[in-house]
Amino acid sequence: MSSLDHKIDFAVIFSVKNANPNGDPLNGNRPRTDYDGLGEITDVCLKRKIRDRLQSDGYSIFVQSDEKKTDGMTSLKNRADSDVYGLGKDAFKKNSKDETAKLACAKWLDVRAFGQVFAFAKESDAAGVSIAIRGPVTIQSAFSREPISVTSTQITKSVSGEGDGSKKGSDTMGMKHRVDKAVYVTYGAITPQLAERTGFSNQDAESIKSVLQKLFEGDASSARPEGSMAVLKVIWWKHNSKSGQYSSAKVHNSLTVNPDGSFNLDDLDGLTPEVIDGF
Repeated sequence: MSSLDHKIDFAVIFSVKNANPNGDPLNGNRPRTDYDGLGEITDVCLKRKIRDRLQSDGYSIFVQSDEKKTDGMTSLKNRADSDVYGLGKDAFKKNSKDETAKLACAKWLDVRAFGQVFAFAKESDAAGVSIAIRGPVTIQSAFSREPISVTSTQITKSVSGEGDGSKKGSDTMGMKHRVDKAVYVTYGAITPQLAERTGFSNQDAESIKSVLQKLFEGDASSARPEGSMAVLKVIWWKHNSKSGQYSSAKVHNSLTVNPDGSFNLDDLDGLTPEVIDGF
């Protein structure tokens, strides 16, 4: 399958209502904010959701979350060294760095999309101890369109007592935080020059586009109840060449998103985006 033959820029507009989209563990798990009070969802968090949706669609994913593991591997090293994926036992140890990178990119979609650092080089290889793969898909942290309002609620957590369970354990107090209502937007791009190195294809790009439409499906938790986060629109700019007709900065700046989720698009001569409704 040939690699991606055109540059792509994209944006995702989504809403949050009575949910904690990305808690900050260094701030009591309160929703992340920047210094201006805008809500923030990190690129790492968004990539995790993309990986989960791709995995749900049946794609092989290297960096799997603990609760969604499908192969029983206890670590990334075990996954790389196993023969579950048809690479052969200890295939990464037996091959050169270039061969190892090709094997990983061919097998795992998230590796050829986002890249990966493998610290599993051959013991006899004195040139280094890791294999770095740069992926063509980049995505920015998402920010709300206006400062967010955070509601904090004190809750009581009960646990079972010790012994035969006849005695109730002491209750403990805790806090739960949520964003009342906000609209966020994130931007991303897919670079053909890096896609050539990983084998990321036009079909892979379509797979990414399809999961962006349903980014928060199957992602429910007590902090993010089902339906509390929803993709409103995916804006997909498909350039007519590998180098692109415009820079990503200019393309992204052509989109203006309002606090209510409505948006405006400036005209870019020769580049008309595809506007896709959320799932």
